[in-house]
Amino acid sequence: MEVIFSGAQPSGHLTVGNYLGAIKNWVHMQENNECIYCIVDLHAITMNQEPSALKEASISNLALYLASGIDPKKSTVFIQSAVPAHSELGWIFSCITPLGWLKRMTQFKDKSGKNVENVGLGLLAYPTLMAADILLYHATQVPVGEDQTQHVELTRDIAGAFNRRFNVDYFKEPKAVIPKESARIMSLRDGKKKMSKSDPSDMSRINMTDDKDLIVQKIKKATTDAIVGISYDEELRPEVSNLINIYSAF
Repeated sequence: MEVIFSGAQPSGHLTVGNYLGAIKNWVHMQENNECIYCIVDLHAITMNQEPSALKEASISNLALYLASGIDPKKSTVFIQSAVPAHSELGWIFSCITPLGWLKRMTQFKDKSGKNVENVGLGLLAYPTLMAADILLYHATQVPVGEDQTQHVELTRDIAGAFNRRFNVDYFKEPKAVIPKESARIMSLRDGKKKMSKSDPSDMSRINMTDDKDLIVQKIKKATTDAIVGISYDEELRPEVSNLINIYSAF
């Protein structure tokens, strides 16, 4: 039996992109694996957060996990900050992880940009916390999107570095698993950008808490193109193709 670990930040509302790309697969995985699903609120504070809003979002996301079919009788579901061992192991890993490994992370480069001297240390070091999240439970598989595989590779490197440093075979090196059937859902405003719960425009996404009328409104106002008719072409017609992907995934 595989040990599966996955989680999502509680910043912003969960979208249908989160559901179709991750949560839907988590529900299937819990039938034949030991699954651990986490609301990673400590990761969210690498950006400024209103504490009360973050707490509310964490509880809301947990409720949506359960509503989507995550069964607490089959899976372990929890909020990250409730387990101090995550931050404790994250600190230990930060002491053995070379700075060069962290500076090479694509996500750090993208988010820090030209403001690298002013970003918080957490933005640089949070991959060591992510490694702690995974390795704390000796996970063997981590379901991720293609943009997160680099983090799992770093987790493998950190596990190996720890084992070599202390001459033990303690941490397993987990594998990144990209579910083949996962739908890649893009923004309703830009078919070449991933649908994001942190996008400033609420019209760019369909939130899992949106009601029917609002969803209809967002679909009607979604960006398309001037080409006559409906055809599927992710290169020439990314926005129309995205709407087809959403429809077919449901």
